[in-house]
Amino acid sequence: MVSKVSSPTLLEALSSDFLACKICLEQLHMPKTLPCLHTYCQDCLAQLDVGGQVRCPECREIVPVPPEGVAAFKTNFFVNGLLDLVKARAPGDMHSEKPTCALCPLVGGKSSGGPATARCLDCADDLCQACADGHRCSRQTHKHRVVDLVGYRAGWYDEEARERQASQCPQHPGETLLFLCQPCSQLLCKDCRLGPHLDHPCLPLAEAVRSRKPGLEELLAGVDSNLTELEATRVAEKEALAQLREQAASVGTQVEEAAERILKALLAQKQEVLGQLRAHVEAAEEATRERLTKIEGQEQVAKAAAAFARRVLSLGLEAEILSLEEAITQRLRQLQDCPWTPGPTRCLLPKLDLHPGLQDKNCHLLRLSFEEPEQSQKFNAKGGAGTQGGDEAPSQGEERAKAGKQGDTQPLSKDGASTPKEGKTQSSQEDDEVQIERGNRSNKKKKGKGRGKPVSREPSPILRPNLEGSSLLPRPVFSWSFPTRMPGDKRSPRITGLCPYGPQEILVADEQNRVLKRFSLNGDYKGTVPVPDSSSPCSVAALQNAVAFSANARLYLVSPEGDVQWRRSLSLTQSSHAVAAMPCGDRVAVSVAGHVEVYKKDGSLATRFIPGGKASRGQRALVFLTTSPQGNFVGSDWQQNSVVFCDGLGQVIWEYKGPGLHGCQPGSVSVDKKGYIFLTLREVNKVVILDPKGSLLGDFLTAYHGLEKPRVTTMVDGKYLVVSLSNGTIHVFRVRFPDS
Repeated sequence: MVSKVSSPTLLEALSSDFLACKICLEQLHMPKTLPCLHTYCQDCLAQLDVGGQVRCPECREIVPVPPEGVAAFKTNFFVNGLLDLVKARAPGDMHSEKPTCALCPLVGGKSSGGPATARCLDCADDLCQACADGHRCSRQTHKHRVVDLVGYRAGWYDEEARERQASQCPQHPGETLLFLCQPCSQLLCKDCRLGPHLDHPCLPLAEAVRSRKPGLEELLAGVDSNLTELEATRVAEKEALAQLREQAASVGTQVEEAAERILKALLAQKQEVLGQLRAHVEAAEEATRERLTKIEGQEQVAKAAAAFARRVLSLGLEAEILSLEEAITQRLRQLQDCPWTPGPTRCLLPKLDLHPGLQDKNCHLLRLSFEEPEQSQKFNAKGGAGTQGGDEAPSQGEERAKAGKQGDTQPLSKDGASTPKEGKTQSSQEDDEVQIERGNRSNKKKKGKGRGKPVSREPSPILRPNLEGSSLLPRPVFSWSFPTRMPGDKRSPRITGLCPYGPQEILVADEQNRVLKRFSLNGDYKGTVPVPDSSSPCSVAALQNAVAFSANARLYLVSPEGDVQWRRSLSLTQSSHAVAAMPCGDRVAVSVAGHVEVYKKDGSLATRFIPGGKASRGQRALVFLTTSPQGNFVGSDWQQNSVVFCDGLGQVIWEYKGPGLHGCQPGSVSVDKKGYIFLTLREVNKVVILDPKGSLLGDFLTAYHGLEKPRVTTMVDGKYLVVSLSNGTIHVFRVRFPDS
C-alpha cells in the first residue's frame, strides 16, 4: 500500500533543517527560491553563478540567472516568516543582556526599557509588565494578543503567532503586504498600491488566495497522484532489483558448480587419455623389442655366412673353392630365400583429436542469456505498454544474442530440444558444453500514439580504454567479511572512517558509538584507541606511532594509548572533514572548506593549498580525501561533482566528471600500490575503478559482490580493498592483477 502524504506541521518546519541552506549549512539569509522550488541564501547562489547559469545542488537542474543577477530570483516570504519566528524565539547569547521592553524608550523618554516579561503577537514587540498592562487597555491595541514571554520563547504560541504574522514589504520597511497586483503578479503594500500599480486591478491577499488556492490544490492533487504512481514504481523497481540479485546469486552458484563439473570431467578425461597414451607406448615398445631381437639374430647369421663365403672366394685355392662350392651355394640360397623382415611395422603414432567446438577461439562452454520475468511476459501477452495486439519486434539485445549464437548453437527440433550436428552425439554435446539460460529482458516504452519501441535492457559494457583484453584489468577476490558491532556498543555502528593500522590490521571510526576500533583483516577484534570524551570520530588516518582523526570541527592527534598530543580547530562551515596520512607517515592532510591543510607530526602547519589554485576558491568541497603512494592527492569534490587528482602543491593533474559517475556524487576513494583509484558510488551500490591517468575502466564491485550502500573504503598493504557498508559490516577483497 502506498502511504498517504500528510501535511507538515509548523513545529516540524521550525525544528527540522528546512530553514538551513544546503550550500553553507547555516540558517538561511536572504532566502531566494529557484524555479525548482529549492531555496538557498542569495550570497550562496551568487557563488554558484557560472556563465549566467546556476546548477541546483540538490536536483542538478540548470537554471538561467536573470540579467539583474541572483537577487532577481523570487524572495521566499514563507521562509522569511518562519525565520522571524525562530529569531524571535531564540534567546540571546551568553554575553547579551536580558530582553528589554520595546515601548518604554518611546513613551517614557527613557534611554532603555525595563526587563521584558511579555510579548505582543500582533506588534511582534517585547513588553515590560507595565507596558503590557497598558497595551491591553489601549483602544487601538486592546484586541492584540499579549502572551507570557517565557512561554512564547518555549514555543507555546507558535501557531497563534504564525496566524497573526504579517509579511513585510521589501521596498517599504515597516509596511505590511496587503494586495496582489493581478497583471504583474506582485505583492504590494499600501505605498506600492499608490505608486506605479495605481491603475492596475488589485485584490486583497485573502481574496487572491481564495481565488487561486483551488487551482494550486488541484495541481498538488495531480502531483500527489504522480507521487503515488512513482512510489508504486519505486517499490516495483526495488522488488525487480531484489529478484535480479537473488537470481544473479543463484546463477553465480550454478556457474561455479558447472565450472567445477566441467573441470572435474576435463581432468578425468585428461587422466584417461594420458593413461591410454602410456599403455599404447608401452605395448608398442614391447612389440618393437621382440621384432628387434629377431631381426638382430637374422642379421648376425647372414653376416657370418656372407663373411665366410667372401673369405673363401678371396683367399681359397681353386680346389678349396670347388670343394666348398656346394655347401656355400646351399647356405646362401637358404639365406636369400628366407624373409628378411618380420612383416610391416605396426608402431601406430598417437594424435590428439579435439572437440570441434574447442578448436574455435570463440568457443563458450558457459554462456548467459536473458529472459523476461513471468510478470513481464504476462503483461506483454496482454498487449500492454507499447504493443498492439501482442505483436512485438525483437529487441536489439535479442538480435545481438541471436547473432552471437549463430554457428555455435544447435538447431531446435519441433519439440524445442536441441538436435546434434552431423557426426556428433547428444551425450558428447552435454559433456562438452554447459549453458546457463536466462532470456533477454526487454521492456516496452510508450512513444507516439500507443505504438511502442522495444528498448534493450542488457547490461552496459565495461569501458576498457588502452587495454588489449579484459584479463588485464584488476579483479576482486573475496577474502573476508565480518560485523563491527561489539557487545559494549549501545547503538548500531555508523562507520565514517577507515585506515590501515599496522600489518594486516585496520582502524575503524564508529561515529555513532564514539570509538576507534581495531580489527585484523580476517575480523579479529583487537581493542580500541581511546579518544577524548564527547568527541565523535569522523575520518581517521594512522601515522607513525600516532593516530589523527577529525571530530566536532577539530583535528586531533593522539597516541595509541589515547593521549592527546595536539588539537586544531577547523572550519565550522563544513559538517565533516576528511583526513588522510601522507606516504611518509609523519604528516596528515585534512580538507577544510574547499582547501587542503597539511600538518606536521608536531602540530605545525606544513602547507595549505586550494586544488586548482586561487581561481578555484569557493568552488571546491572535498568530502573524501586520500593520498597515492607517490604523494599526490585524490579527492571527491561534491561541489563540482567530480574526482580531482592533484599534486602536493595543489596543481590539478586531471579531473574526472564522466558518465561513469551515473549522476551520483562521488564517494570514498582509495588508491592501490599501482596507482589505480577505487571510487565508491553509494547510490548505485558500486565501486568503480579508474586508471592512474583518470580514465574509467569499469565496475570493480557491484551488488553481486554483496555491496549494499557502501560508505567508506581503504587500501591495506596496497592490495586489500576494505569496504564498509551502512549496516556496519566490512567486506575485504584482494585486488588481483594478471601479473600478480
